[in-house]
Amino acid sequence: MYGAILGDIVGSRFEFDREGWTKDFELLTFESKWTDDTVMTVAVAEALMDAGKDAPVNEIKAACIKSMQKWGQKYPYAGYGSRFIHWVSSKDPRPYGSYGNGSAMRVSPVGWAYDTMERTREVARATAAVSHNHPEGIKGAECTAAVMYLARTGAGKEEIADYVVKEFGYDFSETLEQMRKRHEHVESCQDSMPKALRSFMDGESYEDVVRNAVSLGGDTDTLAAIAGAMGEAFFGMPFDLKTQVLKNVKPDMFEVIRVFDRFIGRSADEEKEEYIDNALLDAAYLLFMDEEDEQKRVESFYTFLNMLAKRISEDATVPMPFVDVNDTLHNEIEKALLTGGVIGQDGEGSADADKTHLEDLDIDQLKARIEKCDTFQIEEEVRLRMDTMIDGENGLWLPLFINRRELDKGQTANVIMPVLIMDVLKSGLERDDVKGVVVNPFGRAFTMPKELLQKFIGDYEAWSKR
Repeated sequence: MYGAILGDIVGSRFEFDREGWTKDFELLTFESKWTDDTVMTVAVAEALMDAGKDAPVNEIKAACIKSMQKWGQKYPYAGYGSRFIHWVSSKDPRPYGSYGNGSAMRVSPVGWAYDTMERTREVARATAAVSHNHPEGIKGAECTAAVMYLARTGAGKEEIADYVVKEFGYDFSETLEQMRKRHEHVESCQDSMPKALRSFMDGESYEDVVRNAVSLGGDTDTLAAIAGAMGEAFFGMPFDLKTQVLKNVKPDMFEVIRVFDRFIGRSADEEKEEYIDNALLDAAYLLFMDEEDEQKRVESFYTFLNMLAKRISEDATVPMPFVDVNDTLHNEIEKALLTGGVIGQDGEGSADADKTHLEDLDIDQLKARIEKCDTFQIEEEVRLRMDTMIDGENGLWLPLFINRRELDKGQTANVIMPVLIMDVLKSGLERDDVKGVVVNPFGRAFTMPKELLQKFIGDYEAWSKR
């Protein structure tokens, strides 16, 4: 579903042929916005979770109607068609025979959620039929979800193409160049599905798929949403592009995406190449660090703290560097000079292996948290100390790396262990010899001094006891 949402955002500024028909464009600008495609994608994801994976079709339809009306009324100016916005506000919403491409652009959560093709297609039909009950509207949604299912379960493009032709009868034999010459703005499934399928089939990566779709002109946001959903399922998405999704949507949409990841088991699937621990926490942090508007920066700061609290409630861990107290070699750390409360991009600091000793976490406890970190052995007699960083005034800080990617920007110790986030924060608060915690010290760093840690931990503990 990330693929559909980012496709919508990328394609939004080109809709109605506002720029040329080319793949050579800046992927995201200040004009890139989510539209009704994103709102309804989120609504369908929420509906599937509310109904449950094994729900009968009538319950899925009821959940879709409820969720789509709720989200549509919450964001009424997202760019819906006139008939659909009437459906959204109706007290008795009924399907109205639409074959518009809205059924296909909102179906991507279905493509991720189910374990068989039969169930995937059944639920896709249900999500379409509540409004787009024309055979073409239903077929568009069913085909999109089916392609996603095949793509994510290992089918090749030739197999996918054969299945689409056999099961759905779409003719996508035109080349992209031939399609560009037509560049009509047509919002039907009959027109959009062949274009989205051709964009996917010719794509060499997720981003290339989206660029193909946008280059066709016309209804670019929806074309890119449909093709992008297929592209993500086949190629995956780079983490920086997933982060762009979470940076650009509203916090309530962000929350549905986070919960849906857990619903489909994505957050527990650490073997997937593209998955990175604490992905949504990282996205919230980057959103906060990137925000330039003062008011929005305050809002994004609270979003980060809320996400931090949620991850703590889920017993989330972060990779923490440790050193053997018998090892006298002090590791030099690049980019670790604290200036003005923020770690600068220039300058150097050092990690002192003889400083903070994590006495309140015994070795057995730490060994139980190693999980998949198999690059080292811990013997019973080994005593480990948490690595620390020295600021420009020789003050010590505990690092908190949101994920291994951040830690690997500058190795600090010879032993890396997963440690509960709250344990790191409490250590930063309770240790007399440290000034607090510094988040992502090798990248875009942010310091959490003891005053902030005390406030956050106190508020969290009060909230968790409710």
